[in-house]
Amino acid sequence: MRGRLLAAVASAALALTGAAVPAAGASAAQPDHTHANVAIHGPGHAGAQSFVPRDDELDTVAAWLVSRSTSGQVTASVRTDVTDPATEVAAAQVDLGGTGRGWLELNLGGARVTPGEEYALVLQATGTDGAVEWWGSRSAAPGSPPSWNYDRDHWGGWVEQGAGPAERYAAWDLAFYVDDAHPGCAADNSCWRHLGGEQLGVQPAGIVGTPGHPYALSAFEAAGARFVPGSSVLELADGSWLYVPEGAQAPVVVPAGHPDALAQVEESRAWLASGSVPGRTEAERAMAERALLDMRLLLQDNGAVAAAWHTIWRYSWPRDSAFTAVALARAGFPEEALRILRYNASTQRPDGTWEARTLLDGSGPPDARAWQLDANGWVPWATWQYLQVASAADRDAALAELYPTVEAAADHAAASLDENGIPPARPDYWESGYPAPNLGTAAPLLAGLRAAAAIAELAGEEDDADRWFAAADRLQWGIDHSFGGIGYQRTVVDGSGKDSAVAWLAPPFNPVTPVVRAELDTTWEALVQDTGGVQPGERWGDDMTWTPETMFFALAWAADGQDAKAERLVEWMDAHRTEVGAYPEKVGPDGNPAAVATLGWTASLTVLTLTALDGSVPTPPAGTSTVTTGDDAATDPRSAAPAPLATPDSVAAPWLLVLALAAAAVVVGLSRRRRR
Repeated sequence: MRGRLLAAVASAALALTGAAVPAAGASAAQPDHTHANVAIHGPGHAGAQSFVPRDDELDTVAAWLVSRSTSGQVTASVRTDVTDPATEVAAAQVDLGGTGRGWLELNLGGARVTPGEEYALVLQATGTDGAVEWWGSRSAAPGSPPSWNYDRDHWGGWVEQGAGPAERYAAWDLAFYVDDAHPGCAADNSCWRHLGGEQLGVQPAGIVGTPGHPYALSAFEAAGARFVPGSSVLELADGSWLYVPEGAQAPVVVPAGHPDALAQVEESRAWLASGSVPGRTEAERAMAERALLDMRLLLQDNGAVAAAWHTIWRYSWPRDSAFTAVALARAGFPEEALRILRYNASTQRPDGTWEARTLLDGSGPPDARAWQLDANGWVPWATWQYLQVASAADRDAALAELYPTVEAAADHAAASLDENGIPPARPDYWESGYPAPNLGTAAPLLAGLRAAAAIAELAGEEDDADRWFAAADRLQWGIDHSFGGIGYQRTVVDGSGKDSAVAWLAPPFNPVTPVVRAELDTTWEALVQDTGGVQPGERWGDDMTWTPETMFFALAWAADGQDAKAERLVEWMDAHRTEVGAYPEKVGPDGNPAAVATLGWTASLTVLTLTALDGSVPTPPAGTSTVTTGDDAATDPRSAAPAPLATPDSVAAPWLLVLALAAAAVVVGLSRRRRR
């Protein structure tokens, strides 16, 4: 997130080479600002861009800058020779006002220039205590006027980008505009503004748009703004509105109450009113509304759900989308939930498993990342949750449509269990491979097998139900003895450390036992950071706090009736949202939002936690019983903790012997690599 400030070389501190600006094609604007091209904080740095004015008066020049300096000024100098301050025809200076970014406009007061003659806009920042950068393009069109870089230590003075020692920078053009060659930054909410350092660690800082068509807001676009309540239309600091017109790719700024923007506000409010937004207070309902509206933007027409609207997050994970489906279903939006379940059914592989993630068009995975077995638990769990809220007619139709998906997933999960009742070592939500089975796969499969069995009961497939409940019993025994015997660590190898996936052994995923209930507290204490949230596990490799993992505990405690603990984490989540209320993936050691926002997984977990605090997120049953639906499932006696199983004589516990040699490799394998 770095940019370039308008700076002018106003002092003889710059070592000038005497080279003149070469002739080039006429240009008065270059709006692309996708890359940080040159540093301009002096006295050792400056930048310049050639341009050709269209009129004989020069009123405004602008450049796209990013500042990490808490102080300083930017000077703009317009010259006929970039290296010679004596050729200056106009200059202006502005205070930075601290860290920030955007188009910095400087008023030159109608300076006299010659149309068609080439000039250089020179920028330098002085009095700074941090970097100031001028951003631009790295794919210039042929014939574009050159840009220049002054770096006293590296170049020894001025160099033209693309010439001499800087030949390889030929396409590096700086972002600028002159007078009316550009609509102006006010037209798209992109004018320079101060941003505190706490706002610079998250990109995007929120999303606007229409369902299935988000637009990622940068931190500077979101600065000082707030959403019009109940909508995905942004109210800017000056009171105007920013929204994405239907079918458009980018937002526009319009007066408050603009008819088209207002129509979007009213449509969003009507959609929210058609459901049951959770929350017992105004603040909780506002959190739920933002989460639901953002999930609606991330949900594509075909049912794919983008994890977030930014680069390598712009794929659909079965795991993330399963949580989104359940959150939407529980909040009263079953049509959207069913769309997600249908997408997951369409992307299931022939052997009943799923790729780790898919392109949003459903055409396949974006790369060769290893497939992940936990989806075989999450998809049946999400399907069961949907069936609890669907109308009788919709439930029957969905059963007929989705049962083959559930059957294939559950059969593969059951067949994957070894003689100890444990699934194989596969990557899970850490997105890394391990030489030992992990809890992040075993716990979801347990929930999924029980959910699949309950779905089979609904469908009248008693043989399937018996088979999958039996597989769940085997898996429960394996978890109790292989993971439980060492304190529910990340893997079956002692020393792999506590893991937040222990929350998936509790409601609304699995019936909780007293041992697991106590382990939730123990694991929380082991993983909690100074920020107040947790990391994925004890062997995690960075100093960031992760919001999904933090909300795993919030949901588990809320669904288990431990409201006070859950409420504290809801308040924590609210306090760590971005300025516009979006849900970040991470929180930095400084306590500020980081990575991307909104992360759909965190948004869905928040909605489910608020719904659970309202008392309405059931847990799949642990064994056969009379099938219940709707709110009755929340008190289903099958959700009680299962009775302990006798240890089969034929089952040894060879894990320590088999895996002792893998222990060191596991610890090394618990790397910082994560989903994106």
